[in-house]
Amino acid sequence: MTAVTSIPSFCEGIQYFGKDWPDWERCGQTPLLNAQQSALLDLDAPEAAYQTLLYADALRYLILQMTGSKASGHPGGFASQAEAYAALVMLGHKNIITEVGHHAPGFYAALFLDRSLEKMGIYTVQDLRDRFREKHGLLGHLSGYIPGILAPAGPLGQGQHFAMAAAWLHRQTLFPFTLGDGGLGEPYVMSSMAHFHTAFPEVTNFLPVLVWNGFSQEHHSMVSTKNNEAMMAYWHGNGFQEVVLVDAKDFDDSGQEGDYVDSTLFSFGQRLAFMQAVLKGVQEAVRSALSGKLTVFILKQLKGAGVHAKGAKSHNLYAQHTLDNPDIVNALKARALSPAAWELVRQNCVAAAGGPAAEVVVTEQVLDLPPLGEIALEAYELGENKVATTAMGRMVAAVGQRDRHYLVTNADGNEASGIGNINQALKIIHPTTDPLYNQVPNGQVYEPLSEDACAGLAAGLCLMGSRSLWCSYESFAINGLPIWQTVTQAMAELRRPTPSTVTLFTAGALEQGRNGWTHQRPEIEAYYAALLRNGNVFALFPPDANSIQVCYRWALSTQNKGIAIFASKTPLPVRTTFAQTEQALDEGAVTLYESATGKGTVVLAVVGDMILQPVYSALPQLEELGYRVRIVSVINPRRLYRPSDVAWHTCAEPDGGFADETTFQRLFGGDALLGVTGGAAALLEPILLRATCPRDVLAWQRGETTASPAELMAHNGLTPEAICDRARSLLK
Repeated sequence: MTAVTSIPSFCEGIQYFGKDWPDWERCGQTPLLNAQQSALLDLDAPEAAYQTLLYADALRYLILQMTGSKASGHPGGFASQAEAYAALVMLGHKNIITEVGHHAPGFYAALFLDRSLEKMGIYTVQDLRDRFREKHGLLGHLSGYIPGILAPAGPLGQGQHFAMAAAWLHRQTLFPFTLGDGGLGEPYVMSSMAHFHTAFPEVTNFLPVLVWNGFSQEHHSMVSTKNNEAMMAYWHGNGFQEVVLVDAKDFDDSGQEGDYVDSTLFSFGQRLAFMQAVLKGVQEAVRSALSGKLTVFILKQLKGAGVHAKGAKSHNLYAQHTLDNPDIVNALKARALSPAAWELVRQNCVAAAGGPAAEVVVTEQVLDLPPLGEIALEAYELGENKVATTAMGRMVAAVGQRDRHYLVTNADGNEASGIGNINQALKIIHPTTDPLYNQVPNGQVYEPLSEDACAGLAAGLCLMGSRSLWCSYESFAINGLPIWQTVTQAMAELRRPTPSTVTLFTAGALEQGRNGWTHQRPEIEAYYAALLRNGNVFALFPPDANSIQVCYRWALSTQNKGIAIFASKTPLPVRTTFAQTEQALDEGAVTLYESATGKGTVVLAVVGDMILQPVYSALPQLEELGYRVRIVSVINPRRLYRPSDVAWHTCAEPDGGFADETTFQRLFGGDALLGVTGGAAALLEPILLRATCPRDVLAWQRGETTASPAELMAHNGLTPEAICDRARSLLK
C-alpha cells in the first residue's frame, strides 16, 4: 500500500488525528486482508495483532465520535470487548449477533468501516454522526432496518435465540453473539442454550462471547465477585465443553488495582501481547465450536476500556458529554489514529469475510424454502362438535412433512392442547427414543419447559427466514411474549420478506375452571390488543374447527407479520363455512345469526369460541322479548380499526386492509351493541371506537376454581341472563 499523505474522504467528520503507531513502517504498510485473503492466517506474525488492535481502537474512536455528537448513547460496554469483536472480524466472521442493545454504537462503527452503511447513504464519519439516533437513521438499539444487522437487540437475554436459530439453519457458518455479564443474570440465557444443546447436540456453531467487564448499567454486575475459576466452572457446569477465557489483568504492566483492568493503559508492547492472546483465544474458540463442541469465549476487561469513563459510569453519555466535554475530548485524542491507519483499517474491514456485512451475512438473502403446495382442509358439517386445535394440528403435520426445516415449539403440552396429532406426525426431539411418547432424536417438535425458549427459537427461525409455529396455553404464553414481540417489531422494519411468525394459544381462561386463577389469565389478550396498532400484528379468534383451518392457511401465506391464533381444545359446535372465515379475514368479522324480524336490533359482537355458548343461550330470550338479534363473530379485530388507528404504512411489508364504513355498518350497525368476550375487553376497542349506537361490554373479570365453564362464566357475569339484561338496558 502506498503511503497515505491526505485524509481519506470517508474520514470527514473525524475531529482528531494521531501519529502513526510505533513500528508503523514494519507492521502498518500493507493491509493483511484483501480480495484473495479474507481472514488472518498467521496469528504469530507481528502484523496480525498490530492491525487487529488498530481496528479495535478505531471502533472505540468512532463510538465516542458518534455518541458524543448527540451527547447520547452507550459507549462503555462495547468498548470493553472491542478486541474480541475485532478479532472475530479479522478472523473472517461477520455473522455476529448481540443480546446487548447498548452495543449498537459499536456495531454501527463496524458496519461503517466495512462500508455496509453506504447502503443507507452513510459514506463519511460526518454522516455517521448526523444519522446516529435519528429517525430513518441509526436507531438507538439494533434493528433489521440496518444493513448487515442479523437480528434486533434491546431486551437482554434474547441474543442466544437468534444465534441458535441461525446456527440450526446454517450448519457450516459460525454465529457468535455477544453477551453482557449483566445480561447473564437474565433467567433464561443458560437454560435455553442447555435445552437447545440437548435437542441438537450436533449444532454447536453458535459462540457466546461473554463480555465480562464487572459492571452492569448502574452498578457492579452480580457475577463481578466470581474469580476466573468459578466463572469457568459455571459454564462447564452448564454443559459447555470448552471455555476459553482471556483476562486483561494477566497482561497489566500499569499497576491498575482490582480484578478488572483497562488494556488501553498498558504499555504498547503489552497491548499487542493482550491483542495476540485475544486473537488466539478467539481462534481456539471458533475451531472448537465448528468442530462440534459447545464453546464459550470470555473476555475479561474493565467496562469502559479506552473511552471517557470507567465502570458503570462509562455505560452511557449524559447531557454534558458533548464533543466539547473534557472527558470526551481527552478520550478521543487518546484513541486518535493517523489518516494512513484509518485507510488500513478500512481496507481490512471491507475485505474481511469476503466483503461488507451488508453483502455477506446470511440474512442479506432470502432463505430458499420448499414450496408447501395446497394444504388440504377438512370441512366439517355445521352443528358438529369438533376440536378446533386438532383440526389445525392436522395441517401443521402436513406442513412439517413438506418442510423439514419447519419446527413446532411447545412447553411440553401439545397433547394437553388437543394437538397430540402434531407429536404423532412430526415427533418430539429428544435423545431418548421412546415410541410411547413420540420421541426421536431427529424430530420436529421442540419442547423445553420454558415459554421463552419456545418463543425464542420459533420466532428466531422466522426472523432468519424459515417457518415455525409456537404453541402455548394462553395463560402461560405471557412468559415468552417479549421475544416474540421483539421479532414482530423487527419484521415490521426488516428490509427483506420473511415468513410470518405464527402462534397457537389454546386453553383459554374459560376452559380452565378447575385449575383456578393460575391457569385463568387472559391478560395476554390485552397485550395483543395493544400490539394490533403496530401494523403487522394480527390476533385471530376462529370460532370453530372450520374457521381455524382457514386462519392458519392464511397465516402460512403471509410475510413479516406476527399472527396469534386463539382457540379452544374443547369440542365445540361448528358454526362457519370456509368461505365465511375467508371473508372475515378480510372484513374482520362474520355474521353468524340474524333474526328475521324485531322491534329493535341488538348486535352481539363476540370475541372467542366458548363464549358463544351463553350468547346463543341468550338468543331465544331476547327474541321472545321482541328484539331482533344479530350475532357477529369477531375473527380478525385488527381489520376493524380505522386505517389511521394503526401504523400499517410504516411497515416494510405494509398491509392496509381495513373494513370500510359500509362493511362495518353491515356487521355492527343497529340500535344497540353489546361486546361479549371471555377474555380481555380491550380486543373490542376497534368496534367501540367506530360504533355510534348505545354500546357496552361484558368481559372477563377474574379467575376462580369452579366445576364447569358455565360456573366460571357466571362468576364473571357472562351468563345468558346478564347478556339479556345488559342488552335490554341499552335498548331502553
